[in-house]
Amino acid sequence: MCGKNQGKIVAVCRSKKKGTAKIPVDQAYLKEDWGLEDDAHAGHWHRQVSLLSKEAIDDFKKRGADVSYGDFGENLVVEGLPDLTTLPVGTRFQIGDSVLLELTQIGKSCHSHCAIYERMGECIMPKMGVFAVVKQGGAVRPGDTIRVIPADPERAFTAAVITLSDRASAGVYEDRSGPEIGRILTENGYEVVETILLPDGKEKLKAELCRLADQRQVRVVFTTGGTGFSDRDVTPEATKEVCEREVPGIGEALRSYSMQFTKHAMLSRQTAGIRKHTLIVNLPGSPKACREDLEFLLPSLSHGLGILGGTESD
Repeated sequence: MCGKNQGKIVAVCRSKKKGTAKIPVDQAYLKEDWGLEDDAHAGHWHRQVSLLSKEAIDDFKKRGADVSYGDFGENLVVEGLPDLTTLPVGTRFQIGDSVLLELTQIGKSCHSHCAIYERMGECIMPKMGVFAVVKQGGAVRPGDTIRVIPADPERAFTAAVITLSDRASAGVYEDRSGPEIGRILTENGYEVVETILLPDGKEKLKAELCRLADQRQVRVVFTTGGTGFSDRDVTPEATKEVCEREVPGIGEALRSYSMQFTKHAMLSRQTAGIRKHTLIVNLPGSPKACREDLEFLLPSLSHGLGILGGTESD
């Protein structure tokens, strides 16, 4: 019987080619840190398995859509858990006795319109679908129970790193700042879930910041580069445009701290802000400056992130 935190699998679907509808099967095997065997979307990444609620599909059908399970590219159709998109990233799903999934992303960007969109003018997967990785593998079949296990409030803070550099993104030289930030974060107990290299500019950066905050619910995003005086240095502007609340004290404190190393620190325009429950922090472009800033910032940051995530109080 389905309850608030328990439902059942009504369809298991897979396809061998991306961009095509998936076909329901009687049984499939979920492989640890891979996904559904013989499925085109399986792999060592954060969207190994896609889930969509039967209730969302039924509601779409009521609007006149002639659709079948798998048409939206979903691997698992779930009944009894209609509000999948309200679950926080980090939530786990126990399927049957052996399979364990962990929620990694809410919804997705729709880069190319599928056949459903062309026919109906919309597709529910980008808004109603969720994605997970396989923590424990096993067989899965229609009729299996699926139980929601709340996210562990004590799990490591997640982080992402974005490097902004025209020349590094073009391959003119190697990005050293992004990997250095990732190394320091990992050594300090953060789980770095994505590292991204972009050319300078606002639009691509804004899109990635929104995706990381809204869909992946990353706790903190560090940018490096684009904080100077050149025409292409617009990282602070992009940050302010996507944030709902500014945290000016972080930029002010980092500039003040860096002044002991170089008077040029006064020329940095780095800032910080909050989008939903994600903190975004601009760091300078130099690996040395990034190390110095993180050395100063990280001891105090965990308290702020705890407040932001609701695990600590003021």
